[in-house]
Amino acid sequence: MTTKTFEVRDTMTFIAVMAIKLDPVTEGDDFLIRRTGYSPPDNYIILMRLDAIHTATYSPYVWITNTMGEAHQHIYDHFDELESGSVIDVEFIRGETTSPKNSERVK
Repeated sequence: MTTKTFEVRDTMTFIAVMAIKLDPVTEGDDFLIRRTGYSPPDNYIILMRLDAIHTATYSPYVWITNTMGEAHQHIYDHFDELESGSVIDVEFIRGETTSPKNSERVK
């Protein structure tokens, strides 16, 4: 498995998330992932908010907010290219702004 963290940003929004790519490394990983219903080598990205308000999900379509759904889809589409700790700027992804937001850790 590969785990990364991201800073999801939208209008007046900051959400810290953790994404886990289910890419089995061992036979045990493969067994448990398949036994639970996933079918590697398909890519599955489980996303969860680090504030623990919501449960983790592999589906971008079950999030209550568009922000999380769109961020999840973007992370799914670009997981391997994204660096852990990156900003996922949903406004920029939607084309509502011309440049992505900077991380709040950068002043």
